[in-house]
Amino acid sequence: MRELKIETNEEKTVVFERKANYYETDQMGIIHHSNYIRWFEEARLFYLENSGLPYKEMEDAGIFIPVLGVTCEYKVSVKYGQTVLIYVSITEFNGIRMKCSYRVVEKETGTLCSTGTSEHCFLTKSYKPLSLKRSYPHFYEKIMEAVHNGM
Repeated sequence: MRELKIETNEEKTVVFERKANYYETDQMGIIHHSNYIRWFEEARLFYLENSGLPYKEMEDAGIFIPVLGVTCEYKVSVKYGQTVLIYVSITEFNGIRMKCSYRVVEKETGTLCSTGTSEHCFLTKSYKPLSLKRSYPHFYEKIMEAVHNGM
C-alpha cells in the first residue's frame, strides 16, 4: 500500500508507505541493510511522481538523475511483515544538484528505524552536467514548487 501525505515544515515532506517483504530479509530474519537504499529510491521516485515529475517523463526529455552519494544510519531493525513509513523531502536544490533526506519509521509504533540522505545531479543523455533552470525551466519550476509550496 502506498499513500501520500504532506507534512508542513520548512520543506514539503512526502510519506511513502511500504510493507517489508520476506525476500528482503537476511539469515537473522531482519531486512538486509542494502534494501534501505532501495527503499529510499522508491520513496524518492514516489515523491517526484506525486510532484508532477515522473522520472520516465524526465528521462524521455533527456534528463538523467544519477546518485552521487548515499548515507544511511541504522537505528532499529525492520523485520518481515512490518509496515514502514518513509518520510522523504528535498532538502537542497539549485537546478544542477539535489539532496534528499529520509526517515524510516515503523508505522505501528512510530519507532525511528533509520535515517539517510541521497545526493544527485542532473545530466544530459551524453552524461554532461545539466542546468534545469536554463535547459528545462518547466522541470526546474516544478521541483521548486514541490520543495517550497507543496503540490
